[in-house]
Amino acid sequence: MAVLIEGISVIIKRKSIEEKYSGGWDSFLNCIPNKTFCYDDELVRIGFMVPDDVKKYINSLEENNLTYIEKGRAIDLVVVDQLRNSIVNSNWIEIGFINLDDDLDKKVKCCKLKDSKLNQLLTPDGWQYDGSLSNQFGFIPNAEIHKSLKYLRNENGYDVYLNILTNKEVYVGRTKKST
Repeated sequence: MAVLIEGISVIIKRKSIEEKYSGGWDSFLNCIPNKTFCYDDELVRIGFMVPDDVKKYINSLEENNLTYIEKGRAIDLVVVDQLRNSIVNSNWIEIGFINLDDDLDKKVKCCKLKDSKLNQLLTPDGWQYDGSLSNQFGFIPNAEIHKSLKYLRNENGYDVYLNILTNKEVYVGRTKKST
């Protein structure tokens, strides 16, 4: 099967979680930092919008016996960016696109275990194309944020900014409340 790729996705081999993660699958489930989690029998996906949140999550996975990079290759997990694909060399995933409902205007990026015969797209609970990052993606480099966005508040796990150019609020999902 294929898991959704939006924003910055951490893709983990399910077998690695079951065999190596401290406390196994149940312990892993208790440490998921946000609601972007989806999985099948082969892969697990957790999405992020901020690189620092990804780094913190990868550190927690490594503290629980999973290996991110060894000799320049992704071992138990890989980071896949919605814009640039895999950040580290990986020989165990395939990245592509699926059209939802056979609609050419509803194209989403996805990732599956290499040579998997399953092609169903798995998404987080409650995910809908309309309003998703696949539908309305925006990216602002960290160095440019102050030129376009003004921080307003944290609300229900989202940092809320005012887009100075459009005068509209934009939301950035976070794994914890900002300080």
